[in-house]
Amino acid sequence: MVSSVTSATTSTTSSSSTSTSTSALSNYDTFISLLCAQLQYQDPLDPADTSEFTSQLVQYANLEQQMSTNDKLDEVINSLSSLSLSNGTGYLGRTVEAKGDEISVEDDGTVDAGWVYELDDTAASVTLTVSDSDGNVVWSGEGETASGRHSFEWDGTDSDGNTVAGGAYTLTVSATDSSGNTVDSTTYVSGTVTAVSSLDDTAVVEMGDMAIALSAITRLAA
Repeated sequence: MVSSVTSATTSTTSSSSTSTSTSALSNYDTFISLLCAQLQYQDPLDPADTSEFTSQLVQYANLEQQMSTNDKLDEVINSLSSLSLSNGTGYLGRTVEAKGDEISVEDDGTVDAGWVYELDDTAASVTLTVSDSDGNVVWSGEGETASGRHSFEWDGTDSDGNTVAGGAYTLTVSATDSSGNTVDSTTYVSGTVTAVSSLDDTAVVEMGDMAIALSAITRLAA
């Protein structure tokens, strides 16, 4: 699903850019042709104002230069995008982490990623809550309380053991110390990279239906 969306976006952008450049160049050529014809057939006793022609030529010359610059920038962007995709192939089959709290569950119940949460200090109590895209709690349970990193692999079932519907699900970590004070935590998504692609001119790694920008990756595991 991610690949098809990416392909359509890239194709539409490229077509639009080419059409604009072609139209601008056509207008420029038409102007030059009309200018030459006007100079050729002007009244010798009442010649056209050369200063106006010069001003128009300068404007169109600037336009042509701008179009050339834009074409070069497009080439640079395409080169950087290709380079990013090449660099991204090194993530294929590897486990990566990115800061975030939302993962995806496919329609067949497959969970595309897991979570990692990091506690700033030791907690007396940790509650992990999984909610659907509407904010409804589907699963809740206790988590590990030691300071540092902890992995949480969810099997895609609710508190009654039923498989949840496909969609996006969010993890909330609520931690308190022995005095009832809140212990700060940071949540990451973690999963195996199945593909590398370009989405909206951004190189991303895919974990099933999930897409994460290369720049968002914070950790690479063996």
